[in-house]
Amino acid sequence: MTRERIYERLNNVFREVFDDDTIVVKDETTADDIEDWDSFEHINLVVAIEDEFGFKIPMGKTVTMKNVGEMVDIIMEMGK
Repeated sequence: MTRERIYERLNNVFREVFDDDTIVVKDETTADDIEDWDSFEHINLVVAIEDEFGFKIPMGKTVTMKNVGEMVDIIMEMGK
């Protein structure tokens, strides 16, 4: 799967989780860039991403992600 396709799917997940159709994520997007992205919503986001892509992200990886670009890297790695 290409990075571009992952971003298409991630944008849909972010828009659904945060109930905001204007969200467009990119590599450098962080929790500071999305108003309601707190620790509770981070858990909901990870669960929604796991559902979308069909695999579980190890807890160690979910807590070390610094931005969406790192999230995409993990998705690419897990989706192999």
